[in-house]
Amino acid sequence: MIAREIPHLRRYARALVHDRSLADDLVQDCLERAIRKRHLWKRHGSIRSWLYRVLYNVFLNQRTQRTRILRQTPIESLQSAPSVPARQEQQMACRDISDAMGLLPSEQRAAIALTAIEGLSYDEAAQALDIPIGTLRSRVSRGRDRLRVLYVQPENPIRLRRVK
Repeated sequence: MIAREIPHLRRYARALVHDRSLADDLVQDCLERAIRKRHLWKRHGSIRSWLYRVLYNVFLNQRTQRTRILRQTPIESLQSAPSVPARQEQQMACRDISDAMGLLPSEQRAAIALTAIEGLSYDEAAQALDIPIGTLRSRVSRGRDRLRVLYVQPENPIRLRRVK
């Protein structure tokens, strides 16, 4: 039953952490916790919503731990980000949107990921995040507004001219 939900969990985790290997680790930790805590799942509820909630809680716990570690790590020991090879226009647009999502507060990012990417209804997403539906609507609305500001398509994009 849980195995069918893994692709959904991976997409959601990727939306939260923006890194494939970290997302896979997050899903693995989520599944481990879900199996250990399976007695807490209410049989009348959606398993997917419950798993999303478990994944989000694991994400919050890991984020707190990473923050503690970063505070203790000397800045000299951090590596610079590798350069990114040139990409197709569509891939760049997806990357820009992904980067913009990464700038959102985690609460807004989680709400948008569940509703827009995973396609959950507002009721299901609110249940997964364990928040009132009004709070979810507010987070989605604010997140979308922020994304519009962060990711604005230029009216007249610069085009390369053909050289003969």
